Amino acid sequence: MTKTLDTVPALADFQEEVRRWLASIVDPRPAPTPTDKPDLAVFRNLSDEDELNLLDAVRAYRRQRFDAGYGAVTLAVEHGGRGLPASFASAIAQAEREFDVPPSTELISVTTGLVGPAVAMFGTDEQRADYANPLLRTDLLACQLFSEPGAGSDLAALSCRGVREGDDWIFNGQKVWSSGARFADLGMLLARTDPDAPKHKGITAFLIPLDAEGVDIRPIRQMSGGASFNEVFLQNVRVSDSMRLGAVGQGWKVASATLAFERTASGSVTRKKGGSVAELVALAKSLGVVDDPLVRQDLADAYIRSELRAATADRVARAAAAGRSPGPAASVGKLMASDVLGRIGEIAADLLGNNITAAVDPDQFAWTEHLLGSPGYRLAGGTDQIQRNIIGERVLGLPPEPREDRDKPWSQRDRR
Repeated sequence: MTKTLDTVPALADFQEEVRRWLASIVDPRPAPTPTDKPDLAVFRNLSDEDELNLLDAVRAYRRQRFDAGYGAVTLAVEHGGRGLPASFASAIAQAEREFDVPPSTELISVTTGLVGPAVAMFGTDEQRADYANPLLRTDLLACQLFSEPGAGSDLAALSCRGVREGDDWIFNGQKVWSSGARFADLGMLLARTDPDAPKHKGITAFLIPLDAEGVDIRPIRQMSGGASFNEVFLQNVRVSDSMRLGAVGQGWKVASATLAFERTASGSVTRKKGGSVAELVALAKSLGVVDDPLVRQDLADAYIRSELRAATADRVARAAAAGRSPGPAASVGKLMASDVLGRIGEIAADLLGNNITAAVDPDQFAWTEHLLGSPGYRLAGGTDQIQRNIIGERVLGLPPEPREDRDKPWSQRDRR
């Protein structure tokens, strides 16, 4: 049974306490100025040096936050957290937006919101001592090694193999779309350890050191210019069984719980996905076309979509704060977010015409980064196709897609 604190503080008092602590270590967030360069990119486009500098700044702040008791507020008490509802993590995030704290990165969010809590929940006493707090405090950084080129969002269809050899495991395979892998110390790996079991039951979870012999990490250059994603090749990588998370064959349980932590991560300042409706309206005004009836119709369409997305996100947040699963609403929200970003980019491209590809004005070129990056958001965090399947099956009651070999052992499945 999950333990909670005997006395849960009042949410308003807690948020005020966080504000006082923030005021003691950082300055208030400065107000935006007209000379600020717009950040419209969906994914960051940073050099490795700039990425490392950003990580250093975020880690310095996260260590202070963890030491002050605000680093793992939603994690159960028995796992090293404070056992508070998700609304308290949201209160921290709201307070942070008022102060000049370093923005989080995908690697930081995965480390503290997914891998760290998973180790705290499923790890042995030794693993908790060695890895849980260092991950939650960002002394160590960890990425996910879940997705594969041949499996996509169907994580249970993975083919990366783990073979037991005495007290060790030998891994061979490839992972893809691993955010921040080049800067991570550890990878949380899902591997197929029993090819004769049904696909969900033949998977085991591990922590693997990314400096181990046989690990090859290669950046994936996106068309928007950034390289935050990576592909990871594993060739005869040997890891001790002491790095296994959970029981053999229970990797799907570990993975499911890990992904569920996304709804109740312990508060973070997340970076806004670039390109809002307000910024789109500002572009139309700067081009002198805001009174064009067709342009106004496009702007109104984008505004309506954006408001519907915000309302859906609010429903998901309120469900998480109340300790309820958001259910298919989370998939609806993700699908709407992808749609809004794509629609905003399309309208900006129509407004800029040829300048979307050859703009000299840096403010206008920022829209090029948005246009090139927004398609990638349809893949991040679960593809649009997966979200539609969830909505179709769980909301509309449609039959699932035909999967004749869904329950067959992996070795007997048709993998053409």
